[in-house]
Amino acid sequence: MPLPSEFAQDGSTVLLWDEDGRSLPCQVEHTLELDEQPYALLFPVDHPVEIFSWEADEDGEEDVLVDVEEDEIDALFDTAKAVLAEQNLTLQRTAITLTVAGELPEAQEEDCFTLDIGEGLALGPEDDSSEDFQILATFFQEDVEYTICTPVDPLLIFAQLTPDGKAQVVPPEDFERLRLDLEAKLFDLLD
Repeated sequence: MPLPSEFAQDGSTVLLWDEDGRSLPCQVEHTLELDEQPYALLFPVDHPVEIFSWEADEDGEEDVLVDVEEDEIDALFDTAKAVLAEQNLTLQRTAITLTVAGELPEAQEEDCFTLDIGEGLALGPEDDSSEDFQILATFFQEDVEYTICTPVDPLLIFAQLTPDGKAQVVPPEDFERLRLDLEAKLFDLLD
């Protein structure tokens, strides 16, 4: 299947759709074909964000960051949106991730941290299973402290291109099956 015309050029902007019908505006970084199926490597146009809560660890001795689950986002969304609006940032409920539109504040060392994502999202030493974040804001709701962060490194998304010219999230089970082939094709493109 040839690539749809709107994906033919790297650098174009497309909407990525998830199974809930939400979209995420993305820039096409690379397009590639695998088994006659077109795929694209995408970067979100706006800044991805995550909301974490501070909770006591198993020993109750120190607080650790815990990822807020998707079903909890609705209850926090309006408060998080208002807190970010104070910084001229607009929180958006988009496919794959929450995003903010606007200019991020310059990252200061004290606003950045490394999160160990290998052991249940507890702060930990930097290694292959860690991710760097910049804190954008904190707020309290129902006596719980929440932190809104953006990843320091760009979020890369593999998407499948459909015959009608849309981009769809590659389901996790398909991504795991195709991952090595997709990565090999991508590395070939970058050489």
